[in-house]
Amino acid sequence: MEEVKNLEMAKKPCRCKFGLWQIIAAILLIITVVSVLTGGFGLKLFGASPDKLAKQTVEFINQYLLQAGSTASLITSECNHKVSLCKFKIDVSGAEYDSYVSSDGQILFPDAIEIEKFKEQQISANQEQQVSLEDLPRAEKPEVDLFIMSYCPYGLQAQKAMLPAMDLLKDKADIKIRFVDYIMHDKQEIDENLRQYCIQKEEQEKYTAYLNCFVIAGEFEKCLTEAKINKTKMNNCISQTDKEYKISANYEDKSTWLNGNYPAFNVEADLNDQYNVQGSPTLVINGQEINVNRTPNDYKEAICFGFESMPEECAQELSAQSSTPSFGLEAGESTDAECQ
Repeated sequence: MEEVKNLEMAKKPCRCKFGLWQIIAAILLIITVVSVLTGGFGLKLFGASPDKLAKQTVEFINQYLLQAGSTASLITSECNHKVSLCKFKIDVSGAEYDSYVSSDGQILFPDAIEIEKFKEQQISANQEQQVSLEDLPRAEKPEVDLFIMSYCPYGLQAQKAMLPAMDLLKDKADIKIRFVDYIMHDKQEIDENLRQYCIQKEEQEKYTAYLNCFVIAGEFEKCLTEAKINKTKMNNCISQTDKEYKISANYEDKSTWLNGNYPAFNVEADLNDQYNVQGSPTLVINGQEINVNRTPNDYKEAICFGFESMPEECAQELSAQSSTPSFGLEAGESTDAECQ
């Protein structure tokens, strides 16, 4: 049964943080390595000897293109300066890209990377996006908002990481699960978002019991029963919220869908706009977006840095293990991927 659920999750139309550029870069990496090893690189990018050219290229690949734990190594190098390139332009979803192909049609370069410019852009992007925990705004009672889509695999992974921290710090910090303002996983996600929104609104004290069940089992009826949720209160709230924010009406009217593909879920659109939420999950602490490993202990540490004075609970160690990005209890690797 678990395998079936995981297979279904894999089929969801989840667009991850790894966008078109990362896909192109991955393809380019493979082609670059093949070119270096087969002597087909043929570009005097560095004005250096073939051996130095190859070494510098591999260093660039290892530093900027490979994920942590993976390493490219140079076996041999030989540059064929007779290889020439043809440049052409393509359109992908409204965006234009310059690409290159060898004149014999045997080697495709999806994109060209200006190495020094790329390095500068990466450094600048990291400085803009990464906020150290020491720089987090402080508060007597930190406000923590985790924005998710209820059927996004990476949102589920983040919720599983947040739950132990929520339980530990529930009396010290204001921790809420929020919802991204569009839907990527069909009508079931609209229904589940509304359920979770209303459980938090009507019976906050029962929400973690429900969520602990849902992120593992993925069976809302079973979890409503186990958590002893008052279904009358919940359903009344769902009906009122649906009407107020025109959730079902917008679902039926595809002219309102984001990019014509994704139904709106405007229940917390104001907060999405305020924090410039771009996908699921997005963690915001005291108004500042923060990226940390998706483990219970890392989430606890991040929240604790938001206190003006850390409570004694912050000294307690939680699990440093990530969960798989899907329903279930299996261990998995922490990732920066998200549904967006």
